[in-house]
Order: sequence, then C-alpha cells, then structure tokens
Amino acid sequence: MRTYTDGRHEHGQNFLRDQQTIRRMTDLAARTEGPILEVGPGRGALTFPLEELGRPMTAVEIDQRLAQRLSRHCGGETSIIHGDFLRHRLPETPHTVVGNLPFHLTTAILRRLLHHPHWEQAVLITQWEVARRRAGVGGSSMMTAQWAPYYSFELQGRVPAQAYSPAPAVDGGILTVTRRRDPLLPWKHRSAYAGFVHRLFTGPGRGIGQILQRTHGLTRVQAGRRLGEASIQASALPKHLTAEQWVRLFQRCGADARPARSPKGLSRGR
Repeated sequence: MRTYTDGRHEHGQNFLRDQQTIRRMTDLAARTEGPILEVGPGRGALTFPLEELGRPMTAVEIDQRLAQRLSRHCGGETSIIHGDFLRHRLPETPHTVVGNLPFHLTTAILRRLLHHPHWEQAVLITQWEVARRRAGVGGSSMMTAQWAPYYSFELQGRVPAQAYSPAPAVDGGILTVTRRRDPLLPWKHRSAYAGFVHRLFTGPGRGIGQILQRTHGLTRVQAGRRLGEASIQASALPKHLTAEQWVRLFQRCGADARPARSPKGLSRGR
C-alpha cells in the first residue's frame, strides 16, 4: 500500500528533501520579482519556504490528493490548483516560475514556458545533463541556441539523487532562465532564426564552415567571409557558438537564413 510519502510513478514524483537545495532554490527565487507560479509543489518542500517571501503564489499540482492536503496548510496568499501544468492557463501578467520539474516532462515544460510571453524569470530543477546542456556547459543544445537571443540560461548547482525521496536514477541540476529585457534579435524573426539554427545543427560537415557551405550553397570564400564578419572560426561546431555569434551569422546570411522546409523537423528543436 502506498503512503503519503511515496512518489507516484505515473507522475514522476521524486520529493525534494535536502534543506541545502531548498534554501538555494528559495534564495534564487528571492532575487526575482512579482507573483510566483510553482510547478508541481508535491508535499510543499519549496512551497512553504517560498511563502515566507510574502508574495502571491499559485502552485499547480497534478496529484489531487497532494493538492488537497497542501491547500489545507498554505497561507491565504497561496492558491493550490489541482491540474496539469502543461494545460494550465498561464498568467498574462509578469511573474516568476519556480519548480522541481518531473524529469520526464522537462523538455515539454520548458517548451511551453519559452513560447509564453509573460513570465520574466524561472528557477527550475531539471536532470543534471539537461541543466548543463541548456546552460551551454560543454556545448549548447539546439533548443538552447534557438532561444538564446531571447533568454539567458545559467547553471546554478547540482542536486544529488539522494536529495530526493524516492531517489531518481540521475542527479538534478538547478537551472535559471531569464527573459532578456533587450532581445538580441526582434521577436518577429524568431521562426526564421530557429529554422536557420536547425539547418546548421543538423547539416552535414565537420565544422560550421563546411556546414554553412552545404546548407546554403556557398563557396568556401563566401562562407569564410560571413563567418569572419561574425567572428566565428570555420572549424567551430554549432554547439560551441555563443548567442551573439549565432545572431551575427543569421544577420549576415540574409535571404539564405530561411526556416527549414520541414516544420516537423523544426518543431523538434524548439
């Protein structure tokens, strides 16, 4: 028989219990502003410390039994909603997102957040490797490169598997995502830019120079000139380009910087 402390497999529940991690998450949230939207509060390991910040908070919990129990113990400024965060209507005013994300839903939740225009900062726990890749440690993922002109991603620490009950198979990582007040590229170019990044991440070649030639039909000299103007080495791999380099290269490719023809392929990278 399950007890209240058990995590339910179908919801990917691994309850945070490490006080050092909880303090770190709370401290990072305290540096943000506005109402807080918490993803998957579970037993309230983050919810109760976050309440001490004295800000309005809404927590969305998919497990009805946990939502009901948590609602009985929270303060008046905290609203506990039983629902699926992926279907929850997000606020249309500035807010901060905080959450210990279910590892199997990390990418889906991140995609939903990145497409939503109103939140300003997010303090999240994801799988360790996901947090590293999103923050560009050891090389960025295509998803990070596609969104880097609009958000900054930072790795804030590692969360050992033993910090959870029950312990997951892998460690977690604390990731912060901040919306850029001044985007590096106008939002109207986002789709074309995302397609451009997709083509170069998936194109053939040993370095960005060869990839650019083969995906855009450029000569070696033409590709080299554009890379030089963007301050990029021809041998660099797409995962090692900075957000600024990506934007400069996109701008210098002009009419060639069009979305990939396959919407299905493009959507996988966002």
